[in-house]
Amino acid sequence: MFTGIVEEAGVVQAVTRRGKGWSLEVEVGGIAAGVKIGDSVAVNGCCLTVTEAKGRKLIFDLLDETKEKTNLQSAQVGTRVNLESSLRADGKVGGHFVTGHIDGTAEVVKWGRSGEDWELEAEVPAGMERYVVPKGCVAIDGISLTIGRVDGRKFNIWIIPHTYEVTTLRDRKAGDKVNLECDLLAKYVEKMARIVK
Repeated sequence: MFTGIVEEAGVVQAVTRRGKGWSLEVEVGGIAAGVKIGDSVAVNGCCLTVTEAKGRKLIFDLLDETKEKTNLQSAQVGTRVNLESSLRADGKVGGHFVTGHIDGTAEVVKWGRSGEDWELEAEVPAGMERYVVPKGCVAIDGISLTIGRVDGRKFNIWIIPHTYEVTTLRDRKAGDKVNLECDLLAKYVEKMARIVK
């Protein structure tokens, strides 16, 4: 479990085939001190398990499905990724509950400066728009964000300068894919509503 408050951005050092899956090596900063083998770390919002730790380099195993269904499919040496350690039971929830289980990728439609802030507009895959509501929660590349406007499958979010500076959103451009995790509560409510009928 995570909160969507990104701690830092790491840099991909290698993506290599390993058996039936993949190995992802990321150079990290301060989170290296508190992470050990077996721990969960959100990498661009994907909950991954640390399989090796070599100083400031963390290595994760990736299933084919994870690589294919997320924007980690385009990760290469030098790609920056958002990182968040898993939530401790006595930790502070600064964003919203994020599982690290990606629902799909959204396409960046518009991304640019808006006054002192930044505005990102994205389009979700067909069928996922039911989870996107104004003032609702969404995690984009592991970042807990509040939805602004919604227009069909498109929605916008406002990014404050701090979020722009400390996350990989500043690397994004129109046409890029971002990992999307919709609000967990919305999915439970939807399922329970179907059962009640």
